[in-house]
Amino acid sequence: MRLYRGIGTALAGVIALAFAATTAPAQQAIDPAAVLQERSIGSADAPVTVVEYYSYTCPHCASFHNDVYGDLKKKYVDTGKVRFVYREFPLNGVDLRAGMMARCADPRRFSGLVQVLFKNQTSWAQSSDPVSELAKIGRLAGIDDATFQSCIANEELANGLLAERQKASTQGVQSTPTFEIGGQIYPGSRSIEEFSEIIDPLLANN
Repeated sequence: MRLYRGIGTALAGVIALAFAATTAPAQQAIDPAAVLQERSIGSADAPVTVVEYYSYTCPHCASFHNDVYGDLKKKYVDTGKVRFVYREFPLNGVDLRAGMMARCADPRRFSGLVQVLFKNQTSWAQSSDPVSELAKIGRLAGIDDATFQSCIANEELANGLLAERQKASTQGVQSTPTFEIGGQIYPGSRSIEEFSEIIDPLLANN
C-alpha cells in the first residue's frame, strides 16, 4: 500500500491527484536512499542542533527564510554554535513535489535552493502550473529535465518524505514552521531575538 494513502483523507487526495498528473516516464535513475539522507548546514560538532520542519508553500516559512534565517545562520551556524537541520513537512501535493525536486539537487546546492524556493514562493507556488515552474527553478540548480521528471515520479522518494512527516507528527509537529531546539518543540516562526532567548542558555550549559 502506498504510504500516502494513510496520511489523512484531504492530504492523501491532493497527493494522489498530483501523482496521477504525472505522465512523463522516469528517464533517469534516482537513488532514494541517497536522496533522503539528512540535509543540514553547520558543524557536526556544534553544541546545539536546530531542526526546522517546513513546507514550501507555507507563507510563514517563507517569512522565516527571507527575514530571519540569514541572521540565525550568521550568528550561530557560521560561528560553529548551531547545526541547522532541514526537515520537510509537506502539506499538499505541490509541497511534496517541491521537496522531491530539492532533494534531487546536488547536496551542496540544497540549502541555496531552499532559499531560492522561498524567495520566489509567490511566483511558482501560485502559478497555474507550479510543477513546470519548479522544473525551471530546478534547471538553475543543475537538475536537467530528465532527472526532474524521474525525481517527481519516484514513489519511493515520495513515501520517504511522507514517512518523515508521519514521524514528525507523532513527535508533536502539527504545523509549519516548527522548530526543534535542544529536544524541545517550538511551533511558529520567531525573531532572531526570540531564537537567541532559546539558544543562548543551551550554549551556556555546554
